[in-house]
Amino acid sequence: MFYESFKTLYWREFSSVRQGAEFFHVNVATVRRWLDGTVAINPMAEKLLIVKSLGYLPNDMRWRGFRVDESRAVLITPTGREFSTKELESFGHWRDEYQQLFELHGHIDNVTFYPAKENVLPFRGGRRMSAAPWVPTKLK
Repeated sequence: MFYESFKTLYWREFSSVRQGAEFFHVNVATVRRWLDGTVAINPMAEKLLIVKSLGYLPNDMRWRGFRVDESRAVLITPTGREFSTKELESFGHWRDEYQQLFELHGHIDNVTFYPAKENVLPFRGGRRMSAAPWVPTKLK
């Protein structure tokens, strides 16, 4: 990846140098050097940035337009429909129900649109769980 394309993609995904440094688990100075072009960009950082920009989905024609919203933990389709993890978990059951209802009654005109269900974090001890801090193996 060229420096200009890395820089463009970086600023599209992150709002600050510190935010990118936390994502890549490197120092702020390292990210600044990557963005300045004084140091070669780490190939794994390039790949991670591409994966983040694609929304954690494979670079495949069949997934084009699909995205993942990290903060709300929903899958967004190209048409704008959103599915939470709980909805995706029960999708197989819904599909079987739909097939049986379709066989009995046929298609439904004017289907109602429902937004994605709220996907709240699990509780532990009366407070929300936070992500565990990343500790390099050599410091353990």
